[in-house]
Amino acid sequence: MTTEPAPDWVLPRRQQIGRRLRELREDRGLTQIQLAERAGMDHKTVHRIEYATSDPSLSMLLRLAAALDVELAELLVA
Repeated sequence: MTTEPAPDWVLPRRQQIGRRLRELREDRGLTQIQLAERAGMDHKTVHRIEYATSDPSLSMLLRLAAALDVELAELLVA
């Protein structure tokens, strides 16, 4: 794991992914808790991803995309 700060473009991109996740979740009428249960993770993790306070792993993003029944690319592209 690197100890160097992330490049300036990382936070805006995380925020964009978080907004897209929230948009897809709300379009399906799901709460953060319901989505988290479908994805097999804690609802606090979903919250942290939506608000860009944590870096989601590829595994997390794949599980969220599957829980929302979308391709990973649809989750990552606004």
